[in-house]
Amino acid sequence: MIFPFRFLVIASSLLLAAAAQASTLEQAQKRGFLICGASNGLPGFAHQDEAGRWSGFDVDFCRALAAAIFDDPDKMRFVTLSAKDRVKALQSGVVDLLARGAAWTLARDAGQGLSYAAISFFDGQGFLARKKSVAALRDLGGLSVCVQQGTPFELDLVDFHREGVKPIEPKLFPTFEEAAKAYSEAKCEALTADLSTLAAKRQELAAPAEHAILPELIDKEPLGPIVRQSDDQWFDIVRWTHFAMVDAEELGVTSANADEQLKSADPRVRRLLGVDGGRVDGLGLEADWVYRIVKHVGNYGEAFEHNLGAGSPIGLERRLNALWTKGGLMYAPPVR
Repeated sequence: MIFPFRFLVIASSLLLAAAAQASTLEQAQKRGFLICGASNGLPGFAHQDEAGRWSGFDVDFCRALAAAIFDDPDKMRFVTLSAKDRVKALQSGVVDLLARGAAWTLARDAGQGLSYAAISFFDGQGFLARKKSVAALRDLGGLSVCVQQGTPFELDLVDFHREGVKPIEPKLFPTFEEAAKAYSEAKCEALTADLSTLAAKRQELAAPAEHAILPELIDKEPLGPIVRQSDDQWFDIVRWTHFAMVDAEELGVTSANADEQLKSADPRVRRLLGVDGGRVDGLGLEADWVYRIVKHVGNYGEAFEHNLGAGSPIGLERRLNALWTKGGLMYAPPVR
């Protein structure tokens, strides 16, 4: 269900003073559902079908959080927000969290009263190009690249352009959609943006299989759930929801075998699923909160594969988002 942003701002303003002393968890429990904000729809991350149903990697994280709190992944409302509205919506209490906002930087972390709870997706600036002409970053020398003007992508492209032996010709456009359209019409040899955006855009091309995302990245774009500062309990719940999904993948606990794993002899699995311990008073959740997440939504790998991976229309490789045991950066402290 989607609520108009303006309506939510008004409603939130009326309730905010009365709820000021209540934690985010208490507010969510009192209303009976979670309110989760994200960008205005990106295939694979947050996408609404014709029937109004939302799906995607960001949506599944919100469903996992709802499962941990309510034992019901459907007890959440998904609110789409523009880039200029995201911070205001979170600060004012319109949403309980942002499933994914702008990339984690010092200015965003320290200057807006917000906290990045975790990195759920290691993104970065990459390039989409035609397989027949470009196979790697080195092949871009002397070629033209479409890019949105006035963005960090343009600045990073200029820096990369200066470092190259053969100059790259940047072609600037007011919006990303215009840059992508020019690329689709072969007005440039490559398109640059963050990896997640390029993967979604590739699926919209006339012949997606003829285009590839180059293996190299030229910048870091760490993304993840964002919460308001000064609510440590909520920060921990959101952070450990992500960690729990990563740990579940590492230990081989899936939505399909979660019930069977309750009988596991592995003490790490038993602690993870709340069979032995699991309740942490500081979180305010039931002992089986991780079991609820995995049973209803799945582990991190399942969420990635279903929404973004090779088995999805996006067809994105895990790359840096693979587990640390498989050459990636996805690592989580143990649930104990």
